[in-house]
Amino acid sequence: MLHQACSAALRSIKGVFPSANEIGEGKADSPPFQGGESIFPIELGVTPIKPATTCMLKRIARFLRPALVLLAVFLVVGVGGVAFQAIRTLQRLNAVEAGRDSWQKPGQIIEALNLKDGNSVVDFGSGAGYFALKLSDVVGSRGGVIAVDLRNLSLLFLRLRAFLQGKHNIRIIVGDPDDPHLPEASADSVLVLNTYHELRDPESILRHLSRALRPGGRLVIVDRTPSEDETHHHAEPDAVEAGLRRGGFNIISREDTFIHPPGDEVWWLITASKP
Repeated sequence: MLHQACSAALRSIKGVFPSANEIGEGKADSPPFQGGESIFPIELGVTPIKPATTCMLKRIARFLRPALVLLAVFLVVGVGGVAFQAIRTLQRLNAVEAGRDSWQKPGQIIEALNLKDGNSVVDFGSGAGYFALKLSDVVGSRGGVIAVDLRNLSLLFLRLRAFLQGKHNIRIIVGDPDDPHLPEASADSVLVLNTYHELRDPESILRHLSRALRPGGRLVIVDRTPSEDETHHHAEPDAVEAGLRRGGFNIISREDTFIHPPGDEVWWLITASKP
């Protein structure tokens, strides 16, 4: 009984272990093992079984090879498609922003921020970086731009554009609807362009911006005046000014008709400062 059990066990495992020729071992004073010879010192009269592992692996490889090739093709095509779409989006962004340059008055808005080389400025609601990229040049390599937005995709494109343009002084923060996560006393100026009307709790955000500003820092808000039949996505300058005053800001200037493209909406600009 014991002999039969041992024989059965050897039959099941002899094909798993390699011969000495396969592992390159053997005693120096012994003749080399012949192919298929058992490495076990005890033979119990069992006929060696030829391993099936190699044959099985070959079958698996023949099965997997076309699948792996197909997977590689899909990956290459997928990555290429994503890269193509990203390039197209960057091209559209550049075209749209070139058009904005003709009516947005970016130079005057940047002038209202009163920036100097080495300053730190926050672009609150930066989007894909129309102003953040411009402000990067204004504050120089010794200064910094903090771009804040809720939209990860827009910030992803800002990261990509900043990298491609070699603008390494832009820091990106993913904000929350009620908290921009800005460090205290970290900024000399804050720009809020076409974003104020989106705020759920404007006065709470103004408190956060005030804490982020250093004493004497500038806050520039630019937004659109609501029309008579539409108030959504617009902000009333009177209400914004009142909120700024309640938040402890001093009003430096206000232009109710800062931008008025023909046939389009009126944009206003308010410049305030932290005492």
